[in-house]
Amino acid sequence: MIYDVIIVGSGPAGVFAAMELVEHGKKVVILDKGRVIRERKCPITEGKSSICLNCDSCSIVSGWGGAGAASDGKLTLTTGFGGNLEENIGEDALLDLIQHVDQMFVKFGADNHAYEPSSEVARTTIRKASAVGLKILPARIRHIGTDASREVLNAMYEFLEPKCDILMNTFVEDLVVENGRAAGVRLEDGTVLRGKDIIVAPGREGASWLAGVVEKLKFPIASMPVDIGVRVEVPDSVCEDLTKDFYEVKCLYNTPTFDDRCRTFCMNPSGFVVYEYNKGHDLVTVNGHSLKAVKSRNTNFAILVTKNFTQPFNDPIGYATHIAKLANMLAGGGILLQRLGDLRDGRRSTASRIERGMITPTAAAEPGDLSLVLPHRYLTDVVEFLDALNTILPGVNQNDTLLYGVEIKLYSLRLQLGKDLSVPVLDHLYMAGDGAGVSRGIIQAAASGVVAARAILQLKNC
Repeated sequence: MIYDVIIVGSGPAGVFAAMELVEHGKKVVILDKGRVIRERKCPITEGKSSICLNCDSCSIVSGWGGAGAASDGKLTLTTGFGGNLEENIGEDALLDLIQHVDQMFVKFGADNHAYEPSSEVARTTIRKASAVGLKILPARIRHIGTDASREVLNAMYEFLEPKCDILMNTFVEDLVVENGRAAGVRLEDGTVLRGKDIIVAPGREGASWLAGVVEKLKFPIASMPVDIGVRVEVPDSVCEDLTKDFYEVKCLYNTPTFDDRCRTFCMNPSGFVVYEYNKGHDLVTVNGHSLKAVKSRNTNFAILVTKNFTQPFNDPIGYATHIAKLANMLAGGGILLQRLGDLRDGRRSTASRIERGMITPTAAAEPGDLSLVLPHRYLTDVVEFLDALNTILPGVNQNDTLLYGVEIKLYSLRLQLGKDLSVPVLDHLYMAGDGAGVSRGIIQAAASGVVAARAILQLKNC
């Protein structure tokens, strides 16, 4: 059988591409190495283990819904950040797609309420932040929540399941290329599936796999920066004056000592710090999420330092994963935890010192010393950023503030794609989502899937 479209990856890009295609009667198959949403259960979050068990397919980052299914479920409804899709299709078209994708999420069960600060609150916060060099990016945000996100994505699965083939727990080994065009995919067991068009959307977890594929096929690529940093955990009281209006405070900062670009990422009010396992690199990193039904007393967010590399170095993913593995080595296979005060004083944290502090960690982590893992430059950036953030989040730079390490974002592959996300050097092949460097979040990932699907439908005169 020859499919009209083969979709590699069941994250937001793959799911939204499929929904667009089946509505036009296309014969579609979705392939993903992970599990269906109901079977995506992390032993740590289920309370069955206190350490990462390095599962073959990490349920936090792999499976139906992609990494977004186990994230905080935040939909950032602006073109200002979350990806680079605007460069392909233009700002107006992207805004239309964001509205379309948002409406689809609401249709399948997402909360209809969206957070947006009033103009007065935004102006006041921006003014205070500007005084210390912080740039605030106000945005309209719809928060689904990790638990509710699973229900929404399951509803999408139930919508698609009778309309197309869905093969989970299925690893795609390679693309099949014949006569200068993408003709199908080869699975791990040797099976070949053939399709008229292919959409490759493997997500962040599949970025290294995709890098191997494009290297073999000699696709033109542009190296992207990597983000490396820590996840910060503080009491809700530190952030609630702003999170009640913004939900997530997005900040950019150029650090005074090294002039590095830093940003906050994925703020989770009343949330939980979680582990992520990357099987491809055999490493454990840290992330955060929040639930609709269950709340902690802490807010967590990442501080990430963006690093661009120049020639001759061309392995930013290898650099970031090396740092993450150092943390795993020192933490006995897990993640490190350090009080900010201990980091400043040049000493490792201990379990007793953390226990005496005012913040109870929401994740089991090994007390240690992040200065043995992260370069001095990055730690200086983190401390300077926290000191600046204290202007708008009083108390965020207190000694008991918890730092988990490390958090990395592997966006380091960016394919040179056409406006419709087609691969210029290989006909009938499209790339979408975070793994291809098109997006950096749920909304733009989903939108990119729609772009690829609509391009295919136009080509087929539908």
